[in-house]
Amino acid sequence: MSHFLMQCITMDGIVLSHNEQVKELCNAGAKWIQLRMKMAKPEEVEAVAVEVLPICSDHDTLLVINDHLDVAIKTEAGGVHLGKEDTDWKTARSLAGPDMVIGGTVNTLRDARAALACECLDYVGVGPYHFTETKKNLSPVLDKNSFSEIMEFLGELPKVVIGGVIPEDLPSIATLDADGVAISSGLFANGSVNENFNAYLQSWPGGS
Repeated sequence: MSHFLMQCITMDGIVLSHNEQVKELCNAGAKWIQLRMKMAKPEEVEAVAVEVLPICSDHDTLLVINDHLDVAIKTEAGGVHLGKEDTDWKTARSLAGPDMVIGGTVNTLRDARAALACECLDYVGVGPYHFTETKKNLSPVLDKNSFSEIMEFLGELPKVVIGGVIPEDLPSIATLDADGVAISSGLFANGSVNENFNAYLQSWPGGS
């Protein structure tokens, strides 16, 4: 995969609503957004998805729903991201059909084996790279050797590094055979979403 993948993840607990976060990310140029509303009920996630999907469509942006496969199917979102405590990946593929993008989370070599064995994932998020407060029950931070072992095992399956990634990390992450990164809090830190988004793009070796 020759181009830089950057999944932009919405977050709870900031001034901007999830709707506003998606709008700002689309305006900044994001082409891959994960709607992550960990504190919301499924019907609340659905309501936001229905509102922002046309905006994403207008910007040619893929919207992935975190956790809620049923919401992704009902709203005809482009994809779903499923952690290890969510719907089984094979079951999700059988319910969603062949066209929906399905991503999974990989924290260990055992997870990587499961991701390849299921033969139904379109990408995986691998990490955590750093400690992050945006995720409860965080798995242990991976060291470089663990990352290298997992990345090598995953082979050609698209891989984005997750977990507190800042722009300054990207040159090192690029050496891990990663295809890109998944970012949340860094996009909404000091400064505008547009400035933060472009800081990540410009930090990847070779640009976007």
